[in-house]
Amino acid sequence: MHVRVAASLLSTGLLIAGCAQKPPPAPQAAVAPDPFGYQKRSAVCTVSPVAAGPAGRTVTMAVRSDDGLCAVAVSQPDGTAYASFLLQDLPEHGKAFIHNYNNQTLIDYTATTAYAGPDGFSVSLVPSGGGPRTLLHVAAKVDATGVPRPAVVTPYVAPVAKGSTHKATKSHRKVKKTT
Repeated sequence: MHVRVAASLLSTGLLIAGCAQKPPPAPQAAVAPDPFGYQKRSAVCTVSPVAAGPAGRTVTMAVRSDDGLCAVAVSQPDGTAYASFLLQDLPEHGKAFIHNYNNQTLIDYTATTAYAGPDGFSVSLVPSGGGPRTLLHVAAKVDATGVPRPAVVTPYVAPVAKGSTHKATKSHRKVKKTT
C-alpha cells in the first residue's frame, strides 16, 4: 500500500512539473559561437534581415567601434554554407573576415577603433554546385559613443651627437724582411 501511495504522489508531482509554464528562450543572435576562442564581440551589434535588391542582396548593421566584431550569418537556400566567397569591395574604416562555421557562412566586421560614421563592403558568395554567384552588400553604421580614442604613439628617434664625426684612418705597418 505504501508503494502505491508513493508511486501515485511521484507521478502527480511529475505531471504538475511537466505542466509548469516556462518563459520562452530569449532570442539569440544569428551568430555562431566563437570558433577561435579569442574573438571579442562589439558591445553594440544589430543586424537587419538580409533583403533582396536590384543589385544583389543587402544587409545593414549598427556597430560600435570598440574593437569588437559584429557578424552577419548567411547560408544557401538549402541551409548549408557557401562553397566559397570573395570580398569584392573592402571596408574603408574597418576590416572584414569571412569564414564557414557550423553550416553557415559568417561575415565578421570590426570597425576601426573610435571611428564614427558610415562604412560598407561587398561580398561575392559562391554556391556549391556551380550556380550563379550572389552579391551581398553590407552597409555599416558605426558609432563611437564611449569609446576612448587610442593614444598616438610617435616612434623614438635617437638624437645625433654634435661633433662626433669619425674619420676613417688607415694603419700602415712596416714589415721588415729578413734574409
